[in-house]
Amino acid sequence: MKRWQRDYGLSTRMFLTMFMLVVVYIAFIGVLSYLGLPLITILLFAGVMLFAQYYFSDKMVLYSTGARVVTESEEPGLHEIVSRLCIEADLPKPRVAVVNSSIPNAFATGRSPKKAVVAVTTALMQKLDRNEVSAVLAHELTHVKNRDVMVLTIASFFSTIAFFLVRYLIFFAGGRRGGGQIMLAWVASIAVWLVSYLLIRALSRYREFAADRGAAIITGHPSHLVSALMKISGSMDRVPTEDLRKAEGMNAFYIIPISKSSIMALFSTHPPLKKRIAALEKISREMELA
Repeated sequence: MKRWQRDYGLSTRMFLTMFMLVVVYIAFIGVLSYLGLPLITILLFAGVMLFAQYYFSDKMVLYSTGARVVTESEEPGLHEIVSRLCIEADLPKPRVAVVNSSIPNAFATGRSPKKAVVAVTTALMQKLDRNEVSAVLAHELTHVKNRDVMVLTIASFFSTIAFFLVRYLIFFAGGRRGGGQIMLAWVASIAVWLVSYLLIRALSRYREFAADRGAAIITGHPSHLVSALMKISGSMDRVPTEDLRKAEGMNAFYIIPISKSSIMALFSTHPPLKKRIAALEKISREMELA
């Protein structure tokens, strides 16, 4: 059986993503300052938003998805699975939540392992057997162990701050600056958003491979996750379009993307399902030979 090993590829990518985003936003703040916005105002606004995103991200995610934290008496089977997997993964037990949804999916949120929440939808529990649910939860717990949930949350904040700042800029500077300055602000904000968008998606795709690998190691059965992924993906076409649209904003956090609207892999939050299954099958073969 393969043993847990730190994924240095993921750690490097998380560091580089955050570093590049910081560089991009320092340049963006420089442009806004050049256009006349007080630097203190910009930094204070960004700081308050980052603080709120970091400390209340789990609450915001739970609220936006309609997830409800459940006790052990309410969902004893679910809690038993999570407790067992946490022992295997050497993790503190996170809170467990359930989302009343027709979309079979799961996600993890929280700024640290001690503040984490893992959530599954009612549809996921109905469609998957116990081994498959365990594999999905092991995938989500790997995200917690790798701390990529926190990094993705902060990076996602960086991708939206440009739009808030540019709206403030237009309101503040509309009567003081000419069209050229406003156009420069728009170009800068779009460039910042695009760079952030691509960096986040590249990180998101790699972290899914890493979480699949972690789930295979924690459970010792990569085939269980393969089966779960195939069932979840196959169920998406039968989910009402309105339900998919409501949940689309959480795409990067789910184990399987709920939207197939991306026309190029460059803009996808997840690797292609075929590649994920191929990687898991390779791990399975390596386990058999070990």
